[in-house]
Amino acid sequence: MGSKWSHAQAGQAAVPKALPGGDGTARTKDIRFVLWAVLALNLLVAGAKLLYGVMTGSLGMQADGFHSLFDGVSNVVGLVGLWLAAFPPDADHPYGHKKYETLAAASIGAMLVMTCLYLLWSSYQHWLGVVRPQVTAASFGIMVGTMLINAGVMQWERRRGQQLRSEILTADARHTGSDILTSFSVLVGLAAVQMGYPLMDPIVAVAIAGVIAYTGVQVLWETSQSLTDVARLDPEAVRQVVLMNKAVIDCHEIRTRGLPDHIFVDLSMHVRATMSLTEAHDVAHQVEDSLKQHFEGVAEVIVHIEPDGQCHASGKARTHVTV
Repeated sequence: MGSKWSHAQAGQAAVPKALPGGDGTARTKDIRFVLWAVLALNLLVAGAKLLYGVMTGSLGMQADGFHSLFDGVSNVVGLVGLWLAAFPPDADHPYGHKKYETLAAASIGAMLVMTCLYLLWSSYQHWLGVVRPQVTAASFGIMVGTMLINAGVMQWERRRGQQLRSEILTADARHTGSDILTSFSVLVGLAAVQMGYPLMDPIVAVAIAGVIAYTGVQVLWETSQSLTDVARLDPEAVRQVVLMNKAVIDCHEIRTRGLPDHIFVDLSMHVRATMSLTEAHDVAHQVEDSLKQHFEGVAEVIVHIEPDGQCHASGKARTHVTV
């Protein structure tokens, strides 16, 4: 069977791993804790920049402080998205509300693009000479200190996002990274003015805006994979796992979709024609258990059972066993 998946992807997908925290409720609590902690730190960083900016009249520091405050807004968006995603399936949402988490992550991606536009506008103002950074020892100290805090926050949030397979945490870590870059642009502006090269400030800001725009597009692209039901598992790897069950003769029409931590699998498998319905049902449950053991994040498996030698690809009735 041909496959567009690389061997590296297939190998990674086939490694069984348990999500930290065990069940989905524990995972949600872990993500919520990270977001609350990051929100508190973002408010601390924003408060330091805004307070110093107002006290000294530094427009650059005030603008960067408002950008840090904007990071806090992204945390709130993440918390709201997580709250909505935690609702159980209902009549209107039979597959659950998990994609609200993806929508929240996409919103953070859009905020990154807005940050890029803000930097471009700010660099234009610096280019015209409307904004002239004020250079003091305290300004350097506050900017370096807040950058170190944000660097720690970004590393921790990104690591937890990977461990918990959370699109929100991964996207928000990138947003925090954009705050480090904007703070760096402020530092460059301060240093450039002190050395007598004020035009370096807007030039560096434009370059950093390009990096942030690229990151925002990456976030939007990754969330679009979930929203457009891109295949989550290598079909050949799934087939090999199913065929490990000696009662299964063949497996085909494998489809997967969903979120990285909440994957739906749909497949057809052939069993001997003389097998009873009870036996076929037991085999379907065995296949489900095998797939959940081999692939992280599998939430539901739908098995279409066909008697061997009777392929109904034309759309005729088949036996559907949901496990």
